[in-house]
Amino acid sequence: MKITEAKVFTKTHKFEARELYVIGERICSEADYNVQKGPNSGENGDDDIVIAAPDLYAIPGLVDIHFHGAMGQDFCEADAEGLRTIARYEAEHGVLAICPATMTYGEEKLSGIMKNARDFADNNTLEADLVGINMEGPFISPDKIGAQNPKFLHLPDAEMFRRLQKESGGLIKLVDMAPELEGSQEFIKELAKEINISIAHTNADYDVAKEAFEIGARHVTHLFNAMPGINHRNPGPIIAAKEAHAEVEIITDGIHVHPAMVRTAFEMFDEGKVCIISDSMEATGLPDGEYQLGGQAVTVHGKRAVLKDNPDTIAGSATNLFDCMACAVKVMGIPLEKAVRAASENPARAIGIDGDYGSLDAGKYANILLIDKDLNLKYIIKKGQLLK
Repeated sequence: MKITEAKVFTKTHKFEARELYVIGERICSEADYNVQKGPNSGENGDDDIVIAAPDLYAIPGLVDIHFHGAMGQDFCEADAEGLRTIARYEAEHGVLAICPATMTYGEEKLSGIMKNARDFADNNTLEADLVGINMEGPFISPDKIGAQNPKFLHLPDAEMFRRLQKESGGLIKLVDMAPELEGSQEFIKELAKEINISIAHTNADYDVAKEAFEIGARHVTHLFNAMPGINHRNPGPIIAAKEAHAEVEIITDGIHVHPAMVRTAFEMFDEGKVCIISDSMEATGLPDGEYQLGGQAVTVHGKRAVLKDNPDTIAGSATNLFDCMACAVKVMGIPLEKAVRAASENPARAIGIDGDYGSLDAGKYANILLIDKDLNLKYIIKKGQLLK
């Protein structure tokens, strides 16, 4: 495959007019492409696909490292067919690598979720690749529970984590925790070299969060949500994360975080560390109505999802990652280059899959989206296969 006339998102994080070349599942150099075609091949060889893309932007397939479901399917409840429904929906919306999040459950339930994901990990071309699991809970604070189920809270437990990691076949890429909980320091020190530890659903002050980053935590789950805000006398975990140059997730659905705070986050944190996430739940892609998240009833109206019994509590989002990225650009004023990086390269690096995903460099999987100036998806290419 060859893509011509597009404005390509390059390793310098800018758009440049150039061609993209693909052999099999991967992006390649022009030289390797010409060798593969052979000297006797015409301009279009028998197996050669040429996509002329004038006025289109070529960006990497997106990578969502924190979401819960779509199309009536929840990652924690879905069987293999349900996971396939989620993965197909994501691929159809330009999200070609997924790292879905668990909810707060007991170990037995979590163990089944991990096994189910492990058995599903061999996806087909029509579906997003399941590249990891984000373990959101149960090591979180009862004071910042959000839409998680308080019945299953658990203090940080390294051995419990290792048992679940074994059941997952090594798929857990992020583990979320509140650093103020008893045993958290020991947990971080023991596991920081094995897993990306994320500060989440926490009531930690600046000093506690600062120490957590100093001993090995390096990620923040849905920045601003389910944590203390910034105060001039009590700067809190957000300022601790900034000073530690931590990675941060941010939900840009237009519901979770005010546009001014999204702009502030992109200004505060290193450009290579901001990760747009969707935090989408099973209602994504479906009409308004009643759904569930973590075993709790959720009411969805428009893009807003809230707990039925506590309407002031947001319960995930009803927006996919591509639309979150578009919202960041069109509504919140984030430059396209920064938003693309935050929805592809940065999350891929955060979970350690950037050798294959997240950019359009030669050698990476040919996961390519072609979008117009209004951020409409025109072509979706997954591992060299044209999906749309």
